[in-house]
Amino acid sequence: SAKQGTAGVHGAPLGHADLATLKSSFGFDEAQFFAVPSDVQAAYRAAGAAGTAKHASWKALLGEYAAAHPALAAEFERRRAGELPAGWREALASLEWDKPLATRQSSQLVLNKLCEVVPELVGGSADLTPSNLTKFKGAADFQAASPEGRYIRFGVREHAMAALCNGMHAYGMLRPFCATFLNFFGYAAGAVRVSALSHFGVLYIATHDSIGLGEDGPTHQPVEALVNLRATPNLLTLRPADANEVVGAYMVAMERPKTPAVIALSRQGCANLAGSRAEAVARGAYVLRQAAGGPPQLVLVGTGSEVQTLEQAVPLLEGVRVQLVSMPCCELFDSQPREYKHEVLPPGVPVLAMEALAAEGWCKYAHSVIGMRSFGCSAPAKEVQKRFGFTADNAALRARELLQHYANKPAPDLLDRPDN
Repeated sequence: SAKQGTAGVHGAPLGHADLATLKSSFGFDEAQFFAVPSDVQAAYRAAGAAGTAKHASWKALLGEYAAAHPALAAEFERRRAGELPAGWREALASLEWDKPLATRQSSQLVLNKLCEVVPELVGGSADLTPSNLTKFKGAADFQAASPEGRYIRFGVREHAMAALCNGMHAYGMLRPFCATFLNFFGYAAGAVRVSALSHFGVLYIATHDSIGLGEDGPTHQPVEALVNLRATPNLLTLRPADANEVVGAYMVAMERPKTPAVIALSRQGCANLAGSRAEAVARGAYVLRQAAGGPPQLVLVGTGSEVQTLEQAVPLLEGVRVQLVSMPCCELFDSQPREYKHEVLPPGVPVLAMEALAAEGWCKYAHSVIGMRSFGCSAPAKEVQKRFGFTADNAALRARELLQHYANKPAPDLLDRPDN
């Protein structure tokens, strides 16, 4: 080809004249197009026939195996069909929470139970196992001497880790998960995008999910991460507010084998919220606490660890009827009927949102946002949160400012759009 050694080979068609030269150089007829030589055709047909025979032999062998080992054969067929084992949801629903935990800690307990009842669940961490808390109870490492191990030490190679999980999911029979800090999923972004594009339901566990991780500072504190993930088609981004919502996040992820999910989890403790429900996560957002004494005058909405901060702000807003909303998954909420969305975010009612990540994107739901508009800083978590306004006092202050702004006019219905 005349374009050999140039960028033209990559970015442009060869053209008929250059194509003819190329064909001649390999001994093909310049005038023929889409021609398959008879010897090539014969080779492929012979390979097809051999494959058909081998498949028939394999099916016969599988039949003999099923007759000899019916229980194991049934398990094989379940996994091949991509079906989850009976009772897996009930196993998760049996979990009880008696103290506040960081959501990465409740995730570990959920993962322990899931891996006990879903034997095809395999995965690991990018050299952050003690931080991600992903090594489940009884897990053996996958190594040359222990190929039956279900825990994989991926090392500090986030992109390769996600790509390996894509490969396992593509092969079938296994449901892979992998983990790192939320901020470091930027290194895995290309492979995560392939998961979504290829309909591979990989479970991505993303801990240390906000500026609340503290002293590691802005190199580790995710700000823009959730905006990038939420913008990716066929990818669910879940940020649970407490242990019940962690259970719900895993339920949502496991039930969608063709949609990958990122579960963003906190380093800091999260209170077990009154009114939180695992099953409500599937709707993306729900009312955690109804307004007392009449229709709401204000809605407070948040995700993850900020929901407990908003809950603490409610009693500071004396005389205001406040509806508290948790929104663990924006994408799932967007898919709900408008009637339900209006129950959660009533028309004409001002909405204040809080999320300790980028404020970008919340204008779809909220009239005012307490969010990040810069990188974070290195300091203990509570000092970082105070500096950037993620406190109950600031939430109450901003809420009263918002109410004053709309004192003489109704707040616009942000859901009233033809595309919503």
